[in-house]
Amino acid sequence: MDFGLKDRRALVTAASKGLGRACAAALIAEGAKVYISSRQPEATGREIGAAGWLASDVSKEDEPERLVGEAARVLGGLDIVIVNAGGPPPGTFQTTPLEAWEAGFQLTLLSAVRLVKAALPHLKQSDHGRIVFITSISVRQPIPNIVISNAMRAGVTGLAKTLARELAQDGITVNCLAPDAILTDRLRDIARSRGVDPEEQITQAVAAAPMRRLGDPADFGAACAFLCSHQAGYITGQTLGIDGGSLLGVH
Repeated sequence: MDFGLKDRRALVTAASKGLGRACAAALIAEGAKVYISSRQPEATGREIGAAGWLASDVSKEDEPERLVGEAARVLGGLDIVIVNAGGPPPGTFQTTPLEAWEAGFQLTLLSAVRLVKAALPHLKQSDHGRIVFITSISVRQPIPNIVISNAMRAGVTGLAKTLARELAQDGITVNCLAPDAILTDRLRDIARSRGVDPEEQITQAVAAAPMRRLGDPADFGAACAFLCSHQAGYITGQTLGIDGGSLLGVH
């Protein structure tokens, strides 16, 4: 199926590995021109055939605006923005210091606000405006030991729903992708934060998964490409779980 993404101009943040990389690669495979960012994006950019890249920390003041400006300059505008950021450090509410909340706010929520704010003038000039936020299963069911991520990603979901209604008149769709049990480095990092051997955690997760396997980042990237497609032009304000059925019992 042709997703209508050939030559569409996309910015994907936090794209050097994991879910961000999977989204960038999927869009490139569909013919999109993709500009990526991360703290060390060059190797990934060359490997996947990105149209450009910028080393950027979106938690820093003015960095999202600089990134959007560079991406739009290189690509000649923007049609698609995939909003992603690395997860805040793990911790429970009682073990997390107050200053970590400010850092998590800047990384996860305010970076999303700044990216969209900067990108909107470009997206409004497109006839194919798409915004996709990468969140987490935690927006429906909190995950133990990542309290800041649980709180901030829920805020991103609220932002996405608000933007979906506000930007509908401009023809811009706004959706979220909420992953669970996708085999990435983040899954291993969370296991280590709990004092659990990562490979043991993966084995247990596979046994508990309805499909008896963990998701591949490519599964996630394919869903991202669909939400950016021509065919998804009437889908907005939604959170799509990429979780292999793990949310079936959660309301």
